[in-house]
Amino acid sequence: MQQSVYESPDRNLAMELVRATEAAAIRAVPFIGRGDKNAADKAAVDAMRKFLGTVDFDGVVVIGEGEKDQAPMLFNGEHVGTGNGPACDIAVDPIDGTSLTAAGRQNALSMIAVADRGSMLDASSVFYMDKIVTGPEGIGVVDIRKPIGENIRALAKAKGKPVEQMQIAVLDRPRHAQLIDDIRAAGAGTRLLLDGDVAGGINAARYETRIDMCVGTGGSPEGVATACAIKALGGLIQTRLAPKTDEERQRGIDAGLKMDHVYTADELVRSENTFFVATGVTDGGLVEGVRRKGPIIRTESIVLRSRSGTIRRVIADHLAEKWL
Repeated sequence: MQQSVYESPDRNLAMELVRATEAAAIRAVPFIGRGDKNAADKAAVDAMRKFLGTVDFDGVVVIGEGEKDQAPMLFNGEHVGTGNGPACDIAVDPIDGTSLTAAGRQNALSMIAVADRGSMLDASSVFYMDKIVTGPEGIGVVDIRKPIGENIRALAKAKGKPVEQMQIAVLDRPRHAQLIDDIRAAGAGTRLLLDGDVAGGINAARYETRIDMCVGTGGSPEGVATACAIKALGGLIQTRLAPKTDEERQRGIDAGLKMDHVYTADELVRSENTFFVATGVTDGGLVEGVRRKGPIIRTESIVLRSRSGTIRRVIADHLAEKWL
């Protein structure tokens, strides 16, 4: 029986979604370090799609993998789930860090973010956005419009720690050369990320991690997905769209996006009932990667829910013979 579209996703949904990220991560394992990121991504996408199809919800992919004419990717606008249960927006990335997986490097993960239907910002017309993410201490203290050095000093004061002990995560990209220099000039240290600023942002907002702040220009879809997690962590995320051309800027305006506007977590995701689920593909600071232990395959996942403000870690042992 079709449920009301006003039904909100409940806590059981998150545990169902873990099955999809676990499957995607496990199927990506044979491609770790093999140099073929497309093959790894396809295996993860196929596994995630299969498991999502068994979940009782009516999901619409707001942030997906590829375009509709390139199916079987998980494309924007695709409906997933059984169609019964809560109506949701979902953001998927079967492998956040395909290049990391292909190279055998750390911090690749499989992730899904979920919120009430119609609540996620569709920023797909502008590929990049500037971001700054911190824990709760940054609220009312950090402002993306201020120089990075000023933000670092203000956050250090709020956290009660010396500036020289501050660790700032940044994607290691040529576009961030000046930003990296400015962070170091302020007296802080950098944690350069090869890929995957979603995990970097979450680690910046989590309690008892070594990262104090995550900054830089990264994908707009990843910014919206990160916001789902930050709302569960009580942290701060601010973003500004960063179009690279006048044509891209106009596309964003035509799509109803605000240029030169600071988007907060509540504007990126308007729902107060968000979920973020991620399973490690390779080892990282957020979760451990998939491990084969004799007859079992072990996965580690993290489940965040904003309504309850909870962070759960899920360790699962899967019989390897079931995945042959």
